[in-house]
Amino acid sequence: MKTSLPIVIMLATLLLPSSIYAAEHQVKMLNSGADGYMVFEPAVLSVQMGDTVTFVATDMAHNSASIAGMIPEGASPWYGEISTDIAVTFDQAGVYVYQCTPHAMMAMVGVINVGEGKGNLAAIKTAAEKKSTGFVANKERLDNYLAQLD
Repeated sequence: MKTSLPIVIMLATLLLPSSIYAAEHQVKMLNSGADGYMVFEPAVLSVQMGDTVTFVATDMAHNSASIAGMIPEGASPWYGEISTDIAVTFDQAGVYVYQCTPHAMMAMVGVINVGEGKGNLAAIKTAAEKKSTGFVANKERLDNYLAQLD
C-alpha cells in the first residue's frame, strides 16, 4: 500500500509539538499613543498559550512588570528592566495585568488574555478595587481595558 506524500506531511504536522506553532507579538512602551500619555500599544492583547510577547522599549524610561495578584494563580511573574526590551512566554491560560513601574500612578497598564479561559478576570477586577489610592484613582483606563474582555 502506497501512502501519498501530502498525507504523510499532513500527519507529521499534526504530530509536531504545539510550541512550534507559537506566535510572536510586540507591545510598544510609549510616552504617548492612541489612549493618551504613558501607554502600552496594543494595550489589550489576546494570545495563545506558548506565544511570546516582546515588550519593546520604543520610548525610554519604561518597563513591563506583572502585577502581583493580577495574573493567573501559579503563573510566572516578570519584571523588566527600565529602558530594556523583555520577552515573556505565556504558558498558562488566563488574564494577565502588567504595568510600567515608574508610571503606574499614571495608569500605564496593559492586559493580556492567554487562551480561551478568563477564569481569573473577576479576581483581577476585585484586586484592582483594593490597590493603593493612587492606582485606584487612575484605574479608569484599566477598567476600560478589562471591559474589552467581557
